[in-house]
Amino acid sequence: MGRTTKIVLAVWALALIGAGGWIAQDALLKREPVMTAEQKGFFTTDAAAAIGGPFQLTDQSGRKRSSEEFRGKLMLIYFGFTYCPDVCPTALTVVTTALDQLGEQADAVVPILITVDPERDTPAVLKDYVAQFSPRYIGLTGSEREIAQVAKAFRVYYAKSPGSGGAPYLMDHTSLLYLMDQNGRFHTHFTHNNRAEDIAAAVRKLLANPPKQAANN
Repeated sequence: MGRTTKIVLAVWALALIGAGGWIAQDALLKREPVMTAEQKGFFTTDAAAAIGGPFQLTDQSGRKRSSEEFRGKLMLIYFGFTYCPDVCPTALTVVTTALDQLGEQADAVVPILITVDPERDTPAVLKDYVAQFSPRYIGLTGSEREIAQVAKAFRVYYAKSPGSGGAPYLMDHTSLLYLMDQNGRFHTHFTHNNRAEDIAAAVRKLLANPPKQAANN
């Protein structure tokens, strides 16, 4: 394992610690945390079935975007924020590397950043931010209510964390990358332990073995 990979894994590990823990998800979801098997690094079957759902948010160009328009493609969805000092840019860079490894197959994948900090992450801010990683990236924001709804659907915890010494606030948040299939359904997730190669391999496998078309499509 190279030095760069070790740094990436260390940063992602800190992200999960800084997210406040899965127990804190109960405050957002008003129910038992869905990640009951997170210490083992996977979702239970029952939990996976309840992850995700349709959403309509605003992209970095100020355009309304619906999850329905991405049907037929895979979505790689990450919840983060532009003022994130290290975890988010590291995660997005790993995704960008995975897309590069996919070559032409990357055309079948939509990488999406959904902000958990809509107060600061306006479309203009998101536009400058996602452009640093890949022209493929779609940055999504919305009202506080809209973000809360999509975060709940994906079982994502987030909360403001006061900055020290008068510094701007940060956001504690779940640091997972979600792979959604061609029907917009949850397929798998990636953590700080996963490399770009792991993401690319999962995408290739899903493209080679697509799910049956959803009955309600």
